[in-house]
Amino acid sequence: MTTMLEPLRRIAAYAVCADTVGRVLLVRASERSGTPGTWSLPGGAVDHGEDPNHTVVRETAAETGLSVAVAGLADVLADMRALPDRGITIHTDRLIYRVSVRGGTLTDRVDRPTDLARWFTLDEARELPLRAFTARALGLPASSADVVPDEPPEFPSFYAVPGPDGLHRAQRFAAYAVATDPEGRVLLTRVADGYPGAGCWHLPGGGTDYGEQPGAALIRELVEETGQTGRLVELLGVASHRDAASLGPEGYPIDWHGVRAFYRVMVDQPAPPTVADVGGSTCEARWFARDELETLPTDHLTEVTAEAVQAARLT
Repeated sequence: MTTMLEPLRRIAAYAVCADTVGRVLLVRASERSGTPGTWSLPGGAVDHGEDPNHTVVRETAAETGLSVAVAGLADVLADMRALPDRGITIHTDRLIYRVSVRGGTLTDRVDRPTDLARWFTLDEARELPLRAFTARALGLPASSADVVPDEPPEFPSFYAVPGPDGLHRAQRFAAYAVATDPEGRVLLTRVADGYPGAGCWHLPGGGTDYGEQPGAALIRELVEETGQTGRLVELLGVASHRDAASLGPEGYPIDWHGVRAFYRVMVDQPAPPTVADVGGSTCEARWFARDELETLPTDHLTEVTAEAVQAARLT
């Protein structure tokens, strides 16, 4: 039964790469993988502390022999699959990037999780056994034989493990909102005491649950932290941040790596903000007019909030 399998989480980055005649680059899973014979986008797991932009370049080179340049972020999605032979169920947060080839020579591999790399037209790819996330990224029907658990297994929202240096480390995927209302006000939350960035204004959002899509997680967090109902407008981007010795409510230093997806969210019918998750990381929520936001000192904002607000051209 899939409910008895050990749950694991990981973050991964993948490349959508097309050549000058519109063919796409795919790699085949070998017998050493959990899904032998299936085809997917080149890519793989984000190492602890690694920027996903670097992951997709590194993994594409390793799996195909080609050097690529990142052109932009195409999508962010999540999925679960069970591997009964290995006794595990994996939730993967997948970052899909558009890339272009800078050079190199297409290369096959031996005794690795992927063994072939090939160019295919979309019509040819349609006939292949594609992983579900790859079919979605290419706009093709899913033909994956992945075993999907009936329901998400129990998994802690916070999960730290001892690193090679003895310091605990944690990697977390989260989704945050640059949320505005029809008047152009911006919704921010204040970080509670005992959490990193205490007292600073932050974007609403937080870590996604096991088996949860980033967009759905964000809308849930928006209600819990601010009492607002919003709708997703667009994916703004992804940021990676490492704090090598973060100190939070756990009471001991943690080598923390956060990968965060940012969305523009519209709250069509704003209400006075309320914090439902009392005792959590958010102690206050508030709407800010644009001129108020512009006058907030930078040290009153978390680093990620200042970057996201600037990227969304709100100040």
